[in-house]
Amino acid sequence: MITLLNKKIQINSQANPEGVVERAIVNVCEEMQIGEEKFGNILLAVTEAVDNAIEHGNKNNPNKKVELSYQSSPAEITFAVTDQGNGGFDFTKVTDPTKPENPENAGRGILIMKMLSDKLEFLNEEKTVLLSFNLN
Repeated sequence: MITLLNKKIQINSQANPEGVVERAIVNVCEEMQIGEEKFGNILLAVTEAVDNAIEHGNKNNPNKKVELSYQSSPAEITFAVTDQGNGGFDFTKVTDPTKPENPENAGRGILIMKMLSDKLEFLNEEKTVLLSFNLN
């Protein structure tokens, strides 16, 4: 079930919600007249945040939801992805996926989000990730 209300979407924690996320990002970027290069960064980073919220935050529990919302100004758009997990995740202790001694894919999502967004923040005991993108 998907509910679109006042620039917020609730997504069930199920596998492959990318179609829902992609449609929301396409709509927002068209509304904001965001160009292709920035659109690609937004789409990949926000999709990664939603996937992480489902897998790591909500532990793939289909009864839990992920909320995706955004706020914008002429200079910036910020997406918030919030899960219903227990929190307590320490993003500062995530392994560096570029180092050969670290397990494959560990920390990759955060690296992707950090590289593609202009600002990355974790709030609410790490249950919310904010991804900000400069529009100028």
